[in-house]
Amino acid sequence: MDFTTLVPQFGGFIWTLAAFVIALSVIVAIHEYGHYIVGRWCGIKADVFSLGFGPVLYSRYDKRGTKWQIALLPFGGYVKFAGDANAASGKDEDAMEEVAVDPVRLRETMHGAPLWARALTVAAGPAFNFAMSIIIFAGIAMTLGTVRDPLTVEAIKPLPQQVEGLEQGDVITGIASSDLPPREQSEAYLAFMDNLPLEPVLEYTVLRGGETLTVDGPYPQPALVGGVGAETAALEAGLATGDVIVGIDGEPTFAFKQLKEAVESSEGRPLLLDVWRAGEVLQFTLVPKSTDEPQPDGSFVNVLRIGISSDSAITPATETPGLIDAAKSGVAGMWRIIKGSMSGMYHMITGAISTCNMSGPVGIAKVSGAMASQGTMSFINFIAVLSTAVGLLNLFPIPALDGGHLTFYAYEAVRGKPPSDTALRVLMTVGIMMVLGLMLFALFNDLFCP
Repeated sequence: MDFTTLVPQFGGFIWTLAAFVIALSVIVAIHEYGHYIVGRWCGIKADVFSLGFGPVLYSRYDKRGTKWQIALLPFGGYVKFAGDANAASGKDEDAMEEVAVDPVRLRETMHGAPLWARALTVAAGPAFNFAMSIIIFAGIAMTLGTVRDPLTVEAIKPLPQQVEGLEQGDVITGIASSDLPPREQSEAYLAFMDNLPLEPVLEYTVLRGGETLTVDGPYPQPALVGGVGAETAALEAGLATGDVIVGIDGEPTFAFKQLKEAVESSEGRPLLLDVWRAGEVLQFTLVPKSTDEPQPDGSFVNVLRIGISSDSAITPATETPGLIDAAKSGVAGMWRIIKGSMSGMYHMITGAISTCNMSGPVGIAKVSGAMASQGTMSFINFIAVLSTAVGLLNLFPIPALDGGHLTFYAYEAVRGKPPSDTALRVLMTVGIMMVLGLMLFALFNDLFCP
């Protein structure tokens, strides 16, 4: 089922909220199931597995005595293990005293289990988030396939001016009298495409039926919208995937490069775009927004953007990667998100970029709705990105988060005993206040950042 078919049935707010709840519920369920199943494998009994907080809407007990429930507020979840006082895994003193005389029951509690069992159980939540991201990214790689090298034409995308010449099955070996570098030489390939003559029609050298031919074809990177970002000028104006920008402030446009240059040189003034959509030319007025954009070296540059990604005029032929290559792609996708998140946080802390780059629940909800509106694949990809971010956040050494518990366990491993109960209570309170403070700060950004 394509999520875009559901858009007309929802108001904007309801659609955004529904997409956010679906994305968050999937991620939380995977995270908490990681805690639950690894805890069970390690001999720790789970009393409650809850999706959501607050009043319980539905519950049932399984044969192991675990209560599975769905609660009213679908903005999180938790596993309450035996011996826990609350969802944050604080110790229930009365319960622990009751089982202290029974070694079997004590071993089944979170606080009476061996250190290795507790550490594995806590680490499993983020690990399952990372695993889900890898599986999704790998699945997307297998679904979309990898572009065949050398570049082979599968189809030509609909454009305002269709250029006759290229045909399905053509193997492109050169453009504008220059040999096309292999795609695996990514830097050379991108440089080649960026330095092509800025003309709407170019000569392509192709292999067709064993012959080398020279045929006409469109500029490879037209001003074709490949995707629209959330909370961007393009989304606010109503641009959509598949739109082709044919004019900027009355000047004819055919290349994405021209659009990018016009936006960057606009100094933030409104731009009037002529947009070709399904045979009709529409007009949109957009005001570019200042954006801190990550660079390949990990730094950030402040630039003006309208929030669209480009698409190629040529739909390339693809081939399905093997499981190993798909898994490598999945790991690479997850690692790219981790590196980008860590780099962004570092640059915010050092003041190199604005803290407005940190989104809270409102911002994430808007992105959820925007991605769901662009199709099932975009929404699933967003879930993978968010799952990696949630796993990474939970590994921060803040009391009340998984990383905080792992820090306590590391202390216990070194010292041979855990921190005192009093110290743990104080640290957990501090940790909860830090998390709440971070959430409020991010919410402030959602509401008041431009």
